[in-house]
Amino acid sequence: MRIAFWVSLGLVLYAYALYPCILIMLASFYQLLRDLRFASGRGERRSGARRELPTVSVVFSAFNEESVIREKMANCAALDYAPAKLEVIVGCDGCTDQTSALATTANVPNVHIFDFPARRGKPIVLNDLVARAQGEVVVFSDANTILAPDAVRRLVRHFEDPRVGCVSGELTFKPAPNGTRSEGVYWRYEVLLKFFESRLNMLVGANGGLFAIRKPLFTPIPPRGIIDDFLVSMSIRQKGYRVVYDPEATAVEEAAVSVKDEFRRRVRIGAGNFYALRYTWRLLLPTAGLVSLAYWSHKVCRWMVPYALLTAFCGALALITEPFYTWSVAAALGLCAVGAVGYRREKRDHRPGLFGIPYYFLSMNLALALGLLRFLAARQSLAWNRTPRVTQIEQDEVRYTYLTTGESKSERGTNSALQSTPTSRP
Repeated sequence: MRIAFWVSLGLVLYAYALYPCILIMLASFYQLLRDLRFASGRGERRSGARRELPTVSVVFSAFNEESVIREKMANCAALDYAPAKLEVIVGCDGCTDQTSALATTANVPNVHIFDFPARRGKPIVLNDLVARAQGEVVVFSDANTILAPDAVRRLVRHFEDPRVGCVSGELTFKPAPNGTRSEGVYWRYEVLLKFFESRLNMLVGANGGLFAIRKPLFTPIPPRGIIDDFLVSMSIRQKGYRVVYDPEATAVEEAAVSVKDEFRRRVRIGAGNFYALRYTWRLLLPTAGLVSLAYWSHKVCRWMVPYALLTAFCGALALITEPFYTWSVAAALGLCAVGAVGYRREKRDHRPGLFGIPYYFLSMNLALALGLLRFLAARQSLAWNRTPRVTQIEQDEVRYTYLTTGESKSERGTNSALQSTPTSRP
C-alpha cells in the first residue's frame, strides 16, 4: 500500500506539475539554441514575402442551432478573406427546428447548405462535408463558435511551410448571459502548455472550435470517433506533418450554462479519449520523438489521474495510523469539501472563485473516470447532444457587433447514401 500510494501520488504530481516544468525548460533551451544560431549568422528570418492565398472551405455541423445560426452565418460573411477564395459548408444533421431555413436565408457568399433529414452524428457529417469541400485548406469550426475577422488569414499563413499539416487556433470561453461558467485558470494553464508544445513540435490535438488542415491530408474520422478534432489532427501528425498552435488566430465560445450539461460533455470526451488510443497508439512509441513525451504526459497520464487519486487515497486510508498518512487523508477530504463548496456556489449561479480550482479538478477527473466506464461498456452515442444555449435570436446583432470588432470534433459516409439539398449562393 505504501508503494501504491507513492506511485499514484507521483503520477498525479508528474502530470500536473513536473511535466509543465520539464516542458518549459525544454522550450527555453530550444529558444536559446535558435537565438544563438541566428546570432552566429547561421539562422534565417522568415521571409516577408507571402504566396497567393489558398482557397479555403469553412465547414461545421449543426444540430438544432436556430438560436445561434444567424450569428454564425453573419460571422462567416464578415471574415477578412477574399470572398472568391472562401466557401462555407454547413451540414444540418437531422435538425427539427429552423436551423436549415435560417442558414439558407442568410446573406453569405458562396455558401453550401446540406440538410440531412436523418440524424447521423457530427463525425459522419464532417466526413461528408470535407469530401465535398473544394478548398485547399479546410477550416473546422462549431455552430456556436464565433471567429475573429482575421482568424482564417492567421491560420492559413502557416501553410507556407510545407511541413505544416494542421494549425490550431485559440479558443476562449466566456460565461453565458445567464450563467457564470468559464474555463478560468485551468484553461489558461492548458494554453500555456500548448504554446510550449507547439514551439517544440510536440503539440497533440487541436481546438475543435477553430483549426485548419491541408485537405489532402484528411483521413475520414473512424467509427465512433467522438473527439474528432483530436483524431483529425493526430492522423496528420502520424503522417509526419507538423501540428502547430497559433494563439493569434482566435475564436470565442460561450461556456455551458448548466453544471450538468458541462459535466455530461466532459464524460463524453473522456470516453472518446480512450477510444482514440486505438488509432493513435503509434505516437506513444519512442520512435515518434518528443511527440510521444507530450502524448504520454499531457494526455495518457492525465487520463489515469482519477484512478491514481483513488489508489492513493485507499493507500493512505490503509496506513492512516501513521501521522503522514493521517494528514494525507485529511487533506484529501478537505480538497473534496472545498470542491463541494465550489460546486454549490456555481449551482447557485455564483462565481466559485478560488473554490473553483479544486471543484474543476475533481469534476474533470470524475468525468474521465465515468468516461472510461462508458468506453468499456460501449454506451457512448455518436450523436452529439448540444448544450442548451441561452442566446436569443434578438440579441444576434448586438453580440455579433461586439465579437467581430476585434474586441475568440464515425463512420465513413458514402455519397450515395446522402440525402441532402445543397444551396449555393453567388
